[in-house]
Amino acid sequence: MPHDVKELLTTTAYRPRDMAALLDPDRATYVRFDPDLGYVPSDVVLKDGMDHSHSTYSYEPGGQRKMVNYSDRPCRINTYGDSFTQSQQVSDGETWEEKVAAHIGEPIRNFGCGGYGVYQSYRRALLVEATDIAAEYVILNIWDDDHVRNLDAARWIRSAWNQRNLPRDRTWPLHGLPWPHLRYDLDKGEFVELPGRCRTEDELRRLADPERFYEAFKDDTIVHLFTLMTGGEAPAEELEAIAEVFGVEVNLRDPDKREKDARKLQMAYGFRSTEYMLGRMRAWAEEQNKKLMILLSYGQGNICEFVERGSRFDQAFVEYLDANDVLYVDTLVKAAEDSKVYNLSCRDYLARLYIQAAGAAVFGHYSPAGNHFFAFSVKSEIVDWLDPKPPAYRE
Repeated sequence: MPHDVKELLTTTAYRPRDMAALLDPDRATYVRFDPDLGYVPSDVVLKDGMDHSHSTYSYEPGGQRKMVNYSDRPCRINTYGDSFTQSQQVSDGETWEEKVAAHIGEPIRNFGCGGYGVYQSYRRALLVEATDIAAEYVILNIWDDDHVRNLDAARWIRSAWNQRNLPRDRTWPLHGLPWPHLRYDLDKGEFVELPGRCRTEDELRRLADPERFYEAFKDDTIVHLFTLMTGGEAPAEELEAIAEVFGVEVNLRDPDKREKDARKLQMAYGFRSTEYMLGRMRAWAEEQNKKLMILLSYGQGNICEFVERGSRFDQAFVEYLDANDVLYVDTLVKAAEDSKVYNLSCRDYLARLYIQAAGAAVFGHYSPAGNHFFAFSVKSEIVDWLDPKPPAYRE
């Protein structure tokens, strides 16, 4: 029998032992609860690095990852995004921001947080840029899955379901806590911003009960969509109406078609939400006299799809960026060009740059060598963007 919404949610509910570890003030954890953002990164050492090494994650009082290069100099660049901005699975000093900073001769603040989508990164930028560590130059790094994370009320549901068969005989690093998110409001005919479900640790702790977790998310249309995507059964009426608004043809009733069509709708919905969000963020940047640059980063599967077949899942989104004169750097093209230098298959080429998932990671990230590649894929555009030029490039 196909699973339903209740089975999906009771399977993915937070576990009491993981929740207790997260909320233990005397225990180092990958993230800590935050009422405004859902969660933020926290000081921790995890065995998730290259060659099964330990990675050290440290954060400054302002929330940025520890600054190593030129930290005593004025900083005019702040970066936001998910784990590929945070540079998960490497230690302080091995991030791509630190590699760029070391080269150009000025510091860069890293406000990346594993799991964030575009909207959650924007919300963090709003908070940080209202403080005394605001920056004139703001970089937003967008990865493969960030578009659909905008829509998740709790990304943990997707992550935990996809890893439901892994051993659970130990405490797992908890993340993907309920956070602010976007939804398309059919009555208003526009995207709306919704708050996270939990404002206190007690409210969060209660979600470590499968029945309460189910009650909290059972009517969530994105949960319904994910249930359909994974071969389950869920209500489809609202999703069909949203698909019609976005001009996406789907059949969510036919068991033979609904998984593929649900995935198609998820991506279309996600891209539309990111386009909405970039409109908001560009207007905010202009109002605040800030300059905004978008970096596009990618996972191994989508890189190989482009290298081997020439197709990209985000073609329509790239066309949106071009049509709207958004300043961006496309590292998918740069990775494809770099791969041609080596007499290797795409997978073997990427094995030089990526680490397999470990620790709190649900997919593999750049190794120190990968962060070096990424840093020098975007370095020239950053140097050209800055005015005046960074110290290493001044006459």
